[in-house]
Amino acid sequence: MFSLALLSSAEGLVASRCRPIRMLDTSRIYMPPADTSLIQIEADAEAVGKAVLAKVELAAAKAISERGHFALAIPGGSVLKMLKDSKPAWANKATLAYVNHKAVAMDDAELATHAKASKLFLSGWKGCETIVMDGTADAVAEAEAYEAKLQALPENRLPRTAGGLPCFDMMLVGVGDDGHVGSLYPGRDEVLATQAWVLPVEMKTPGSISLSLPVMAAAKQVVIAACGVSDKYPQGKSDAMRRAIEGEESLVSFPASGLRPVATWVLDEAAASKLSAEYR
Repeated sequence: MFSLALLSSAEGLVASRCRPIRMLDTSRIYMPPADTSLIQIEADAEAVGKAVLAKVELAAAKAISERGHFALAIPGGSVLKMLKDSKPAWANKATLAYVNHKAVAMDDAELATHAKASKLFLSGWKGCETIVMDGTADAVAEAEAYEAKLQALPENRLPRTAGGLPCFDMMLVGVGDDGHVGSLYPGRDEVLATQAWVLPVEMKTPGSISLSLPVMAAAKQVVIAACGVSDKYPQGKSDAMRRAIEGEESLVSFPASGLRPVATWVLDEAAASKLSAEYR
């Protein structure tokens, strides 16, 4: 059974100050609401994007000052657009990995997060070490290969926790309307995995790979961004954010709730509109 990654007072501390974690069996227990101090509300999607970029810059500066390198994990979706046209001076001192990715060719312009990232911003990240998949349709083999690539990185580029998990300096995460994070969907066994760094998810065609929830939670800083509205969703992701941040949810019912103890939530007004008054 999966157990939530919670902070403990002393357990798991390492020299690189990776997040200390203690594993407790809470897979079907309602998660406590997120602390109000972890909620950051911005006016609109543009402001959310600027706030996220500012957090990335600060995290990069801190990591590089401490050990000379910055390890960042990113999802697909709107977060890619937040990084559009960025040209960080520290790119040649960075390693970039994907929180999740479909098992497709890396140059698939429609389905590959890597292809989209390359078009939007990676061409400007000169010297960045990007960990890519092999580009096959075999999600199981791709997950194994991606984990091996991460494990091959030396600890000065990707530190480890005391328990042996990778410790990214920053983990950017998006949340789906059903509460999925990465490719970890409600009601599925992948949400409960504790051992693997990278998991195959064969829920859809094509399949995909995803970092496990403990790996997401072990990052020094976890940032969840939600913003944007449409004619169909005039209040954006307000329902999902209410459930993710304060709803009576478990890891199984709404996986994003598992990141409540560790994530900073950066929301626009629309996404935050259904949160309780203490959050706004």
